[in-house]
Amino acid sequence: MYKVSFNNKSKVFFNSLKSNVDQYFAENNIKKTGNWKLYIKTAVLIPAAVLLYLGLLFLPLNIFFGVVLSGLFGFVLASIGFNVMHDACHGSYSTRSWVNEMWGLTMNALGGNAFLWKLKHNIIHHTYTNVDGVDDDINNMPFMRECSTQPWKPIHRYQQFYMFFLYGFTSLFLLFITDYIKYFTKRVYTTALKPMDLKEHVIFWTTKSIYILFTIVIPILVVGWQPWLLGFLVMHFVLGLTLAVVFQLAHVVEHAEFEAAGIEPKKIENEWAIHQVKTTADFAAGNKLLSWFVGGLNFQIEHHLFPRISHVHYPAISKIVEDTCRQFGINYNYFPSMRAAVVSHYRFMKELGAKP
Repeated sequence: MYKVSFNNKSKVFFNSLKSNVDQYFAENNIKKTGNWKLYIKTAVLIPAAVLLYLGLLFLPLNIFFGVVLSGLFGFVLASIGFNVMHDACHGSYSTRSWVNEMWGLTMNALGGNAFLWKLKHNIIHHTYTNVDGVDDDINNMPFMRECSTQPWKPIHRYQQFYMFFLYGFTSLFLLFITDYIKYFTKRVYTTALKPMDLKEHVIFWTTKSIYILFTIVIPILVVGWQPWLLGFLVMHFVLGLTLAVVFQLAHVVEHAEFEAAGIEPKKIENEWAIHQVKTTADFAAGNKLLSWFVGGLNFQIEHHLFPRISHVHYPAISKIVEDTCRQFGINYNYFPSMRAAVVSHYRFMKELGAKP
C-alpha cells in the first residue's frame, strides 16, 4: 500500500469533538451501541426478506408482480446491509462481540464476505477516505472517473448518462468478481490482506456455496431458469443501485475533497478527523423515512468520525458535530435533500467527465 499519514500530533479538533460527544452519552446515560430502534429494524427487515424470497418462489406471480417483488427484495436486502450488517461489522450493533460477529454474517448471507468487507471498508475506506490510489471505493468502478487525479478517457464524456446504469451492477460485480479477486490475490486494491485463518477460509467457501444454492440453484429448480434470471437480475440491479447511490452521495459530490497517493510517502496536512469531514457529506437529515431505510448513512460525516457508535444515535450527535466544526472553522458539507445530493453528484461527475 502507498504510505499515507495524517498530521495527528495534537488532534485538537477530534479531542474537542470526542469530549463533546462523550459528554452527550454520559449526561443521557445511554450506550453508544444499538438500542430498541435497531432491534426493531432487524425484526422487521430480515423476516420481510425471508417472506419476499418465499413469495417469489411459491406464489403464482405474473411477470409484472414478479419484477416488482424482485425489485422490492433487492431494496430490502440493501436496507439489511445498511442497518444490520453495517453496524454489526463496525462493532456498534451490540456491546457483545459475539452478537456483532453473528449479525455481521448477514454480509455473507447477502453474498459477500464479512472478513474482506471489514478490511476494505473499516480499515482502508474509513482511514484513507477519498485518497486516490488507496481508497478502493473510488477505484472500483470500470469506465468511471471519480476524482480529478484519475486518468481521463474519452468514454468519461458520457459518464453522467450511464453511471446510474453501471451502479446497478455493483453487487453482482462485488459478489462474483471482486470478492474472488481479493481472495486469490490477497489484496484490496493496493493494500495487502491480513492472513485469513482456516476458519475464515471455511466461512468464505461455505457461505458462497450456500448463497449460490439459495439464490441460483433452488430458484431455477422451483420456477425455471427464465423467471429466475429475470428476477435475479432485477433484484441485484436494485440492490446494487441502492448501495452505490448512497455511497456516492456521501463522498463523490461537490465540495467533498480528494487526495492522491503515489510511490512517495504522502503526508496529509490535516489531522485524520478533519480529513474525514472534508471528504464526506451528509444529506436529507430531516427525512426520517430515508434515514430509517439507509441506516443513518445520510449522516455519513458522523459515521466516519465515530464508526463504532450505532447509527441510531447519529441524528442527535450530528448537531454536536456541526457545532464543533463551526467552532473550528471547518466546512460541514450538507445537502438539505436527497434530490439536492443527487444533482450535486450528477454535476460533479459531468465535470470530471469533461475533457481536461
